Amino acid sequence: MDNILGLLKLRIKRGINIAIRDSISSDPYVVVKMGEELQKLRTSVVKNNCNPVWNEELTLSIKDVHTPIHITVFDKDTFSLDDKVGDADIDLLPYANAVQMKLDTLPDGCAIKTVQPSRTNCLAEESRCILKDGKVVQEMLLKLRNIESGELVVEIEWVDIPGSRGLLGGQS
Repeated sequence: MDNILGLLKLRIKRGINIAIRDSISSDPYVVVKMGEELQKLRTSVVKNNCNPVWNEELTLSIKDVHTPIHITVFDKDTFSLDDKVGDADIDLLPYANAVQMKLDTLPDGCAIKTVQPSRTNCLAEESRCILKDGKVVQEMLLKLRNIESGELVVEIEWVDIPGSRGLLGGQS
């Protein structure tokens, strides 16, 4: 299994007030990168929309929860290089700690952990790790950096791989 701890479903839900990079709008898409082997995934392009809705699910294989997920929003251009519209990082540690609590017997919708915005994350507001259908999910509002405006709504969900070490080091 090449030391993979598990999979992470990353749902890129929508963008809010994405900066304009064309004459009156943007054609945004999201690129997700992680780790030194550089997993790189991307969403589709949403034409002429500064409040795009993607609702796309990307899956990353996780080897180290200390490695942040790097998200960059680009504006698709036809005749020149795509413009970078901003970026954000997802710190997986608070989420991984919530998953390791193994509280899957609690009722659906129960908040397991609350993560506050800080210098180590790009959260625009507090985010909760909640129990949903027996799985720990965290929806977050990320404030894009290096740009005048823009936020992304994303959700993460852990998926154990049978036979892998898992987040608990194989103690399933």
